[in-house]
Amino acid sequence: MPHNICMVSDFFYPNMGGVEEHIYQLSQCLIEKGHKVVVITHSYEDRKGVRWMTNGLKVYYVPAQVFYNGSILPTLFSTLPILREIFVREAISIVHCHGAFSSLGHDALFASKLVNLKSIFTDHSLFGFADASAIITNRFLEISLADVTHCICVSNIGKANTVLRGKVNSDVVYVIPNAVDSSTFKPLLPHEQPPPNDRIIVVLLSRLVYRKGVDLMTEIMPIICNKYNDVDFIIGGDGPKRLQIEEVRERFGDRIKLVGALKHSQVRDFLVQGHIFLNTSLTEAYCMAIVEAAASGLQVVSTKVGGIPEVLPSELIVLSEPTVTDLVAALDITIAARRNQTFPDPMQAHRKIALWYNWRDVARRTEVVYNSAINEPCPKDIERLRRYMKIGWLVGPLVCLLFALGRIVITFCRLYLPTKMIDEAKSFPVSKIER
Repeated sequence: MPHNICMVSDFFYPNMGGVEEHIYQLSQCLIEKGHKVVVITHSYEDRKGVRWMTNGLKVYYVPAQVFYNGSILPTLFSTLPILREIFVREAISIVHCHGAFSSLGHDALFASKLVNLKSIFTDHSLFGFADASAIITNRFLEISLADVTHCICVSNIGKANTVLRGKVNSDVVYVIPNAVDSSTFKPLLPHEQPPPNDRIIVVLLSRLVYRKGVDLMTEIMPIICNKYNDVDFIIGGDGPKRLQIEEVRERFGDRIKLVGALKHSQVRDFLVQGHIFLNTSLTEAYCMAIVEAAASGLQVVSTKVGGIPEVLPSELIVLSEPTVTDLVAALDITIAARRNQTFPDPMQAHRKIALWYNWRDVARRTEVVYNSAINEPCPKDIERLRRYMKIGWLVGPLVCLLFALGRIVITFCRLYLPTKMIDEAKSFPVSKIER
């Protein structure tokens, strides 16, 4: 059955990242299958109001200011009127929110409960339980998921993490991995310039932040450069730890090249400049970068953390503990394989990745979750309040109070702007989309 779906997240284009790519590609495939999809995100500089993207994907850039780390201030009530109006205008039946750090996503989950819409939450990352940031985020997640219809995680380890953090019933949590655009990420074509045969190029591409293992990078590169005269590094990405990379680069000159931030359209051409892809992440629910690298024909060396061991088979990846010694040993093995020309065939690896991880399959599996959610009855208010009270003796009553205030705000919204006064938006003619 066709659904009217509203994707909500603070993280969407023109910002770049894995969540942004996931929302866009999933939306395109759902539109292709006949569903109506709109996206709600916050404004980005001069990008405000309503914009249209490929195949009629409508994006609402709501006027909300960024508060921290790309997310708006979590207020619950300030965004409620505009979210309710969009839900009515677009005749939304399912609200699908992405990212535990997305304040707008939490606001949308709260709004969906007040207007009795089915809600889906996709968790894209792993989080701990000890530091202050994780504790606060986990408590927000527990509140938001107290009566969510279904959850989606991108790996089995991600599911276990979300169940523990959000205290959600594991029966309503599905595992659907990310995918890769295999038409974009492909090995070198015959007419393209290959990397030099007399050098071995190690590629790194990530945000230069602590959790991506930049400290490990800065220790590994000098060891490898001193050990091998024919191994160079090329690094893409930007972030607060860029200065550490630049300090190492000054010592080794042209053997370490730092190109800075890249557009997503540039990533494939960047990857095929090398032979080996190195990932030093300290935590990952599902690492898109290693899938894109493998699809582009590179041999992958990665830390064995989070959901990474679930992603690629052993012939396409060398796994290592997140230590300098183990990562250097893994690189030694991969460099030797390159010299002995025992790398897997790039085109064969590409075909495997294209078969295992494609967006149409992700859309098909997500469609199953939507169909299940639509058939679930909406809980009554008294049932919602019972679920909230289980959160804790202090937080539970507070959430019940917020829910009651939300009901009052929604009532005023309906009095100020009745549903019958909101014009229904015309849907993009799906029949005109080339399939």
